[in-house]
Amino acid sequence: MAQVSKRLSENIPGEFFVDDTCIDCDACRAIAPETFRDHGGQSSVYRQPADVSHVKRALMALISCPTASIGSVSHRSARAGVDAFPEKIADNVLFCGFTSERSFGGWSYLVIRPPQAGGNILVDSPRFSNPLVKRIEQLGGIATMFLSHRDDIADHSRFAAHFQCPRIMHEGDGAARLGVEQIISGEDPIRLDADFLVIPAPGHTRGHQLLLYRDQFLFTGDHLAWSPERNTLTAFRDHCWYSWPVQTRSMERLLAYSFFPGHGRIGHASAPEMRDHLQRCVAWMRQR
Repeated sequence: MAQVSKRLSENIPGEFFVDDTCIDCDACRAIAPETFRDHGGQSSVYRQPADVSHVKRALMALISCPTASIGSVSHRSARAGVDAFPEKIADNVLFCGFTSERSFGGWSYLVIRPPQAGGNILVDSPRFSNPLVKRIEQLGGIATMFLSHRDDIADHSRFAAHFQCPRIMHEGDGAARLGVEQIISGEDPIRLDADFLVIPAPGHTRGHQLLLYRDQFLFTGDHLAWSPERNTLTAFRDHCWYSWPVQTRSMERLLAYSFFPGHGRIGHASAPEMRDHLQRCVAWMRQR
């Protein structure tokens, strides 16, 4: 729980605040950009929410903070934030919220499908929280869990045990050691069913992989992301744990697909526009 005594001096006065346990994961700034900002290495409140909708977004950020670094002076009920998740992003794709410190605030998604189409798929693992678990149960549970890489597995074992769902992960990131039921190998794309294509994309980690849904939504893990500052696709040179040249080659292979990015900051553009963004990102990566 955030503590007023640890409130960062960069916060403006008022109800909501961020304390000094913030790890600068970007979750609050993505969820409630009208309230939270990056002041350099950490987040802080730069504008107190002034209406019901902004208060709700601030409470969603509070609930999603992986280190419980966001607080309210009056200990306001966070029910509105809890009830907002999973949040619809587009069509039947939902953002789970409830990020985990063990995944450094990495985002997790739930794709809703009827049982006859294969059932719901959880993409990466959020924090195992009873309100979220109950809501996922109401939405039909989890038929399959896709794990993009070792950094974003969080509470995967608890979700797998609770929902009795198999997990999918690449062997390069220690899938066997983690007890994963379906292990991907090699670098060739593998079709799970009519909706989903697994695309191995080593670089950020040895076994990093992406998940393409209906040739439209690409769940990217930490392979690439949308930069709101640059308004384009980007990758993280300073957080590449395996090989930047390999990650660059993996990025080049994505030019064969049509997609919207779907992890972390979400970019919205037409498929041709996104291809242009990707080409520029690849060119930028080659120079690093």
